[in-house]
Amino acid sequence: MFKKVSLLLVLVLMMSVFAVGCGGGETQEPAGDVDTSLTDLQEKGTLIIGCDDAFPPMGFIGDDGEIIGFDIDLGKMVAEKLGVEAVIQPIDWSAKEMELNSGNIDVIWNGYTITAERIEQVEFTKPYLNNQQVLVVAADSPYQTKADLEGKIVGAQVESAGLDALKADEAFSSALADMPEYDDYLYALMDLGTSRLDAVAVDKILIGYTMQQTPGKYRVLDEGLADEYYGIGCAKGSVALREAIDKALDELWEDGSIEALSTKWFGENIVIRDVEQLTADDFK
Repeated sequence: MFKKVSLLLVLVLMMSVFAVGCGGGETQEPAGDVDTSLTDLQEKGTLIIGCDDAFPPMGFIGDDGEIIGFDIDLGKMVAEKLGVEAVIQPIDWSAKEMELNSGNIDVIWNGYTITAERIEQVEFTKPYLNNQQVLVVAADSPYQTKADLEGKIVGAQVESAGLDALKADEAFSSALADMPEYDDYLYALMDLGTSRLDAVAVDKILIGYTMQQTPGKYRVLDEGLADEYYGIGCAKGSVALREAIDKALDELWEDGSIEALSTKWFGENIVIRDVEQLTADDFK
């Protein structure tokens, strides 16, 4: 009996000591709740930027075979501010959120439109560019308005903001003969003016740059589809990383780097900094 009581006392004392060593009666935060997104990135030493490599001027393959573009350059500048090296990783744009949430990339950064649905899936930075979804036709096309496209074929990139804008305009999309989805915009633009495609729903920034490079080939209809913002997508819950990117963008704005970069790619500074981080409520 004495031995049993002694053993019990020893066990109680051991449990008490263990509790004190773990912080007494204080509740400990589970390790999984601590946001280590920034420190993990800095320990790794790289920022893997997931991009669409066929989306000029944000990210595309240059004449030398390297991926270049406004977002590519900006991503490298931000990576330097974070003390890491930028790694440019082309991805299947239709699986971009899957690539991010699986850890294959650290950010989605390539003309990435902020939407209510995407806000539920990723951690967005503040908007840094305005954009608009527009309808583009061949320069010699007879179509002048959205109404002219009734019964016609209008394409868009798969899982793109342009496709979302088409679907959101139910009256317009329901009047179309077809809405084919393309792996990237460049293939869609190649089909313009053929029997396969009458118009494309596309980012204004992309088509504006493309028209500068190939004058007289395309024409944008006056009626747009939707106004929008571009943001950088981090994994959901990666607040520390998101805030660090926002801070780096502010610093690049202050020292003039962003203005110089924007002028290089767009001919003027079109980067914005006065819009706060968007939430799902902003789309209601």
